[in-house]
Amino acid sequence: MELWYTEQHTANVRFSIKVDKPLYTGQSEFQRIDVFNSHEFGNFFTLDGLMMVTEKDEFIYHDMIVHVPMATNPKIKNVLVIGAGDGGTVRELTRYSTLEHIDMVEIDKMVVDVCREYLPQTACKLDDPRVKIYFEDGLKFVRSKENVYDLIIVDSTDPFGPGEGLFTREFYGNCFKALKEDGILVNQHESPYYGEYAKSMQRAHKRIREFFPVCRVYQAHIPTYPSGHWLFGFASKKFDPLTDIDEQAWNSLGLKTKYYNTEIHKGCFALPSYVKDLLLNAED
Repeated sequence: MELWYTEQHTANVRFSIKVDKPLYTGQSEFQRIDVFNSHEFGNFFTLDGLMMVTEKDEFIYHDMIVHVPMATNPKIKNVLVIGAGDGGTVRELTRYSTLEHIDMVEIDKMVVDVCREYLPQTACKLDDPRVKIYFEDGLKFVRSKENVYDLIIVDSTDPFGPGEGLFTREFYGNCFKALKEDGILVNQHESPYYGEYAKSMQRAHKRIREFFPVCRVYQAHIPTYPSGHWLFGFASKKFDPLTDIDEQAWNSLGLKTKYYNTEIHKGCFALPSYVKDLLLNAED
């Protein structure tokens, strides 16, 4: 008997991976959690039937959400990560010896516990002494912060269920307030390709643009995410990722990455025309 994991990307499109065996199924206070093992993608992790991370392609997402802002401002010291229960974003951040403190806010403790057990590849640095984990709502956490962080990374699920509040005008306004005068906000920005994902992307972009003077979007190819074409938002009070990147400083760190490099950094902001049109016409 063959076992397949199938995800409904749209009413007319499905994506499937052949599963060798299921490893874990559980229901937290917030969502259903499943972990599977597959020949092609290794262990992979889903929330409410939606793909979050696979051992094979997680490096693309985590490289791009972390190294783009870190190369733009190498002087970043204090970081807030919202979501990111699999630990991959924190893992990449801890590679920078110059970072002093990382606050990670994840609403669902079960996500972190399950990833520690079944995805040690991503969760391996959650016990770094610079990391402090808060199991609470990121929307509420950031409300009380002002002028604290150099960088906020919103590594959230899709904009419904537990992640819904992380795509609101209130949330982005609170992130602006929590950042220092030269702070950077980076978020996963959904896919521009399928209609409903594109609408979510447009709403997020419009709301971020209301607060930040520098607002750009960049892209990566992530095979297991809907359509494979995925966007990230870069917003800042001061730094422009295209003109302020210090290539020599980042390359001198000698970080070995599988996806990110300073050429990709410059190229990933060159967007297809249809994406530019979607961003230009972004509405609530």
